[in-house]
Amino acid sequence: MTRPLVVGMGGSLRTPSTSLTALCVAVEGAADAGAGTLVIDLKRLALPFYTSEHGIPASARRLADTVQAADALLWSSPTYHGSVSGAFKNAVDWLSLLADHDPPYLSNKPVGMLTTAGGVQGLQAINAMEFIVRSLAG
Repeated sequence: MTRPLVVGMGGSLRTPSTSLTALCVAVEGAADAGAGTLVIDLKRLALPFYTSEHGIPASARRLADTVQAADALLWSSPTYHGSVSGAFKNAVDWLSLLADHDPPYLSNKPVGMLTTAGGVQGLQAINAMEFIVRSLAG
């Protein structure tokens, strides 16, 4: 039996990133439990702003292919103004490349969500991620 692949995606554009630190701890826990793991640091992706009007950059194709290959995902975003960061949302928007896959988007993929903001602020980011996961069939 092959090990499940858990892909973590997130972080912030600042250094140090508490969102990335939390994501790495969660991914390490998945590895300790026997999963294959990979961390996608948003700062290192160098994704242009999403638009369907131009060609697909190689970094966006790699992101979509990696997410498609994952058995489960862990998402971590900072909380900016009551929601996820722009960098996180932009990366998620590039997952529109999975629309024509079979199954499409994140169909039936479990997605764990993390944020390091406390109280209501953190809950707002989790809520935003939950809405995104549902819209992508996760």
